Amino acid sequence: MTQHADSPPAVAPSPEHERGEPTPGVGRLIGLDLARGLAVFGMYAVHVGPAPDQGGVIGFLMESAQGRSSALFAVLAGFSVALITGRRTPKTGQSGRQAVAKVIIRAVILLALGTALTLTGTPVVPILAFYGLFFLLVLPLYRLGTKPLALIAVGWALVGPQLLYALKPVVGGRVFLSYGQADGPVSLFFTGGYPALTWVPFVIAGMAVARCDLAATAVRIRLAVTGVALAVTGYGGSWLAVRLVPGAAEAVRKAEEGPGMSSVPSVSPDSIGIFGDTPAGMLASAPHSEATLSIVAATGVAILVITVCLAAMDAFPRLRRLAGPVIAVGSMSLTAYVFHIVAIWLLDTEGAAVQPLYILLGFIVSVTVLATLWSRFVQRGPLEWLMGRATGIARRIH
Repeated sequence: MTQHADSPPAVAPSPEHERGEPTPGVGRLIGLDLARGLAVFGMYAVHVGPAPDQGGVIGFLMESAQGRSSALFAVLAGFSVALITGRRTPKTGQSGRQAVAKVIIRAVILLALGTALTLTGTPVVPILAFYGLFFLLVLPLYRLGTKPLALIAVGWALVGPQLLYALKPVVGGRVFLSYGQADGPVSLFFTGGYPALTWVPFVIAGMAVARCDLAATAVRIRLAVTGVALAVTGYGGSWLAVRLVPGAAEAVRKAEEGPGMSSVPSVSPDSIGIFGDTPAGMLASAPHSEATLSIVAATGVAILVITVCLAAMDAFPRLRRLAGPVIAVGSMSLTAYVFHIVAIWLLDTEGAAVQPLYILLGFIVSVTVLATLWSRFVQRGPLEWLMGRATGIARRIH
């Protein structure tokens, strides 16, 4: 999700716009909006697109969106926290306290909004409540620099999935609540569609990237190489492990048939929850497997996408106009996300597995047209504007 000023990363905005500061690096901000717009479309593909297993180009694109678009959102969430609290130089004193208050207010609103969307009973697991929790969990880290943040992200990615597996007998496997039931703390932390225990590393990684000098070509090259390396390590490491560890291939196959790999509730009789029924299931790099290799791979893809978007917007000014509609969607990602959940609710669609391509195209075209027209007259999306008004309370802190 994205924004110019007040929308959380899949849900949050760019504080530079909010403060009306000079924008010498406007290409970098536009690049983030482009990445957010692509993430929005990826979420649409997961929730109302054709089945990934249909093969061909469409099947490949649908499969590519699975898990990776939400991971991109989570990494962009880290960008939002860093932008609000001072991107390269964390804010201190009064401005620091105000920034912290803004993040907290956003988090509370996202928790409430995400719960409300869950209560609509759509066959989708809304991500906003989880994002609200992510904001609160990473807030204590906002003064850290790139290296400590990167180390924490790596450490969390290594420990979180293993801890979740150890806690599985206590908290249970992934259990999607019945439609219309709100997520509780256990779901938000452990068993929901985006459990904090395994998704917070994405946000911390985003904060680490945001701390870098993104205007420097050398830095962008290193980030792109890092993204490729992480993706290869995650996907390649899983590919090797599944073939070398006895019984791993069968465990991963069963896990991939269960609800641990889907963004929508599974009704498969073979569903066995997060990781499958053996430790070998933790070798999976499939989307939403909550395994370390999956987190590493998806983080790499997200970093690569963000880096390419930032570089492209600066290097090819004419591309900005061509990508304008996508950028408009990205600049109001919170509105775009809520729009598609509400539309699914009103249209009573049944999920990605049964939707023809024209349904997805209808969602994408409608939100793109609305965002493009809106952005011609108003800088922020409607929900981004409301978020800005709500967080404006933080300015009263002295």
